[in-house]
Amino acid sequence: MTSTGTSTGSNTGIRLHAPAPGWSISADVVVVGSGVAGLTAALRCEAAGLTTVVVTKARLDDGSTRWAQGGIAAALGEGDTPEQHLDDTLVAGAGLCDEEAVRILVTEGPDAVRRLIDTGAHFDESSEGGLALTREGGHHRRRIAHAGGDATGAEVSRALVEAVRARGLRTIENALVLDLLTDAEGRTAGVTLHVMGEGQHDGVGAVHAPAVVLATGGMGQVYSSTTNPSVSTGDGVALALRAGAEVSDLEFVQFHPTVLFIGADAEGQMPLVSEAVRGEGAHLVDGDGVRFMVGQHELAELAPRDIVAKGIMRRMQEQDAEHMYLDARHFGADMWEHRFPTILAACRANGIDPITEPVPIAPAAHYASGGVRTDARGRTTVPGLYACGEVACTGVHGANRLASNSLLEGLVYAESIAADIAAARAENGLHARVPVPVPHPETPAHPLLAPETRFAIQRIMTEGAGVLRSEQSLARAAEQLQGLHAQARDALQEHGKTAEPGVDTWEATNLLCVARVLVAAARMREETRGCHWREDRAERDDTDWRRHIVVRLSPDRSLAVRTTDTADFPPTR
Repeated sequence: MTSTGTSTGSNTGIRLHAPAPGWSISADVVVVGSGVAGLTAALRCEAAGLTTVVVTKARLDDGSTRWAQGGIAAALGEGDTPEQHLDDTLVAGAGLCDEEAVRILVTEGPDAVRRLIDTGAHFDESSEGGLALTREGGHHRRRIAHAGGDATGAEVSRALVEAVRARGLRTIENALVLDLLTDAEGRTAGVTLHVMGEGQHDGVGAVHAPAVVLATGGMGQVYSSTTNPSVSTGDGVALALRAGAEVSDLEFVQFHPTVLFIGADAEGQMPLVSEAVRGEGAHLVDGDGVRFMVGQHELAELAPRDIVAKGIMRRMQEQDAEHMYLDARHFGADMWEHRFPTILAACRANGIDPITEPVPIAPAAHYASGGVRTDARGRTTVPGLYACGEVACTGVHGANRLASNSLLEGLVYAESIAADIAAARAENGLHARVPVPVPHPETPAHPLLAPETRFAIQRIMTEGAGVLRSEQSLARAAEQLQGLHAQARDALQEHGKTAEPGVDTWEATNLLCVARVLVAAARMREETRGCHWREDRAERDDTDWRRHIVVRLSPDRSLAVRTTDTADFPPTR
């Protein structure tokens, strides 16, 4: 399944089985995704005079950003400094953060938040008139700006969507991106996409552009239970792999410690109970009311997320329980109704009243710390292809993302990408170059999976590569995933058959691709670090494993897996 070696960054020639594009448009930049990262990149590119097209899988405001509850972290409070924010981020990242990438984040972060406010985002204010800042796990200072109590993502999304519409940016909604187009020199030449439903375009088409920005969000739907919306099927990572790009650190999937437990058989997107609830003083307790995180870490319930998730799982194992509890009854009705109205409504919709009873919680897949490998300017190993937000691996998060750093990363690195594209245009006349893509293959290059395979993949990943992992569970998962892969491959090779092209089959195929990479990396990392918890390798091993695992897809669809020599990323170019 895997091999070692170095990446050439060349296109694999692999594309999804899909009809040839029936229409096309051209632009200077195509941004794929409409969360905080994608829309910020699009707005900055448009402001630099670049003709920009935004492609998004559902509606403009339907991505992961609008589900973010807690807030956005930046050193904006009195006495706080970027250096303190850097220290907290490095601790949470468990030795694998790129310190320079983090320094860029925390230094440029405060001004990026101010520019977001100038764009129209309204954050909650204190009684003194300044920003109301709260605290979350892993932070030693109150530095989390929030909006609408616990509806920060929704407010950020609203402001950016309104700005995009006000400036008249061209958008293509309800469009699933399929593959990267490249020219004869291997440079980016745009994307193919499938538009679902009514609109100016329909069916498979293409956007020709010399620069493509992937901001497609996460891949939480690879698990049975996640906080991610249904559109988070790893499409950007899978596209990048087929294009020959490197991905890194995919084994580090953050499981949010406190997701509303609504039943052992519940599947799909689960309601999140923000870390800010613990930041305001809620306690984690077991069925007997005992605060089990006290004594496990100096910050108790506000320890970094991997530590809290592990603490919850250990207590569940000890007591043979399906969940633990979050007790915030001491908040009182007024605080719940004004500070956490979204969470209150979600609890009550599921028959729980947090004002009068503890809230049942359990960890669920939440955030991919790894992704498409980039440099400080968002450049991947494929010329002209950029990535930002959750789909990217900038080196900021290391082995475990610090709470509320994700929205900030989307802002800061999206701005860096726009600046780099604008500089390249000014230097090379990029706007005048019309990319000529390599012709679409006449025969399908990648077999498609039946839609129901999605549920098989989710079960395999939940059982074998969830919060708790071991060589045995990962080997079983790898074997089962390889079986699905081989079945589709053999059906195509021996009988010329593949599932019918469509959104369900493309998504299932992308999920299998990212699942195989995740499991390969998790098997190779024989230690416990950050949110990668190996039951059979319980200790952190800085001697052998303070390094990154990098994966690329070979033309024969096998995985080429290697490690970096140190904790530093090699250049992307």
